[in-house]
Amino acid sequence: MTQNTEIIIADNQDITCAGLIHACMEIGTQMPVRVEDKGALMERLAAEQRAVVIMDYTLFDVNDIDELLILSQRFADTRWLIFSEDLSRDFVRRLLVMSAKFGIVLKDSTMFEIKTAIRSSMNGTRFVCQRMTELMMLAENQQEEKTALTPTETEILKDIALGMTTREIAEKRFSSFHTVNTHRKNIFRKLGVNNVHEATKYALRAGLIDSAEYCI
Repeated sequence: MTQNTEIIIADNQDITCAGLIHACMEIGTQMPVRVEDKGALMERLAAEQRAVVIMDYTLFDVNDIDELLILSQRFADTRWLIFSEDLSRDFVRRLLVMSAKFGIVLKDSTMFEIKTAIRSSMNGTRFVCQRMTELMMLAENQQEEKTALTPTETEILKDIALGMTTREIAEKRFSSFHTVNTHRKNIFRKLGVNNVHEATKYALRAGLIDSAEYCI
């Protein structure tokens, strides 16, 4: 890959996209292209398969890690940089084992790490940020224990699985958006999941909702 490789930003947060565009321009890439859903991403990759996709996996329109791996196989000349706020260790371990096309950088990484991650992806090499590397190197017996959900978290998980947005849940519970968003992050962390689809599958397995409710 070269400096002329197309960079595609698959992230739904405006401020994050602005920061990534700024970082890309500072290291001398061409202007990145932004896509807002999976359909637009696949259309872009069909036209320009030799690309680097910078994706917020936890927010973007991708159901689970299996679908992400299928995309990487379908577009064989594309490199992927997963750029998210938080990722479970199990998710990262599986992704790195299954494919060498993925790099990992977190949103609280330094600008130096973010720029290095972009450069590495453009050069066809893998980059994993320091915090995630340290987490991956922990011994198995040091793995963070999953704590049972509180009653409030269980109720919010059910609402999430039924398709309610964070704002809708906050209005229902007469809580602030920030409070519900914090609960959401804690739920995902405890369950070791990274997005709504994975959380919903857990809720179905746990019997918090049934398939009839989910289909509605």
